[in-house]
Amino acid sequence: MTHQIGYARVSTLGQSLEQQQSLLIDQGCARIFEEKISGAKRERPELNRLLDHLRRDDVLVVTRLDRLARSTSDLLQIAELLRVKGVGLRSLAEPWADTTTPAGRMILTVFAGIADFERSLIVERTAAGREAARARGVKFGPKPSLSPSQIAHARELSDGGRPVSEICSLFGVHRSTIYRAIGSI
Repeated sequence: MTHQIGYARVSTLGQSLEQQQSLLIDQGCARIFEEKISGAKRERPELNRLLDHLRRDDVLVVTRLDRLARSTSDLLQIAELLRVKGVGLRSLAEPWADTTTPAGRMILTVFAGIADFERSLIVERTAAGREAARARGVKFGPKPSLSPSQIAHARELSDGGRPVSEICSLFGVHRSTIYRAIGSI
């Protein structure tokens, strides 16, 4: 048996859920999970409870997709989780986002493909940018704690019998930094 389950969210405690509740009730939602928390928050306890509650053939109804997801990739992850569970998704403000219809499933599949393509482009551009920077002599990673002249000085002190703890104090670095530096000369 199909159950329509609603999810309503507002971003701040001062905002009201009444309008969303009314629309979801009008759509016949048997239960509504409600949350007053920013969509930017990764942890949304009521959304997690809702996702645990949903069963095969249920339909998750939201007034707008931005009430459910923080971003396109977040929406696609939630939609995939729902698909695996055999749960439909319907947005009242975006009728094209209705996975209970073949057209809605196709639209979300196309969006998933576009998002995957976009991720691939970002990875490629980032790798190309890194390579170009390396070719220009840019060094990646944290700035070295000791300059080459400081490393040479630390080596001289070590060779002169100074204890590593004293050398560390002089340069204001950890023992492992001195051991790495002395070993690299």
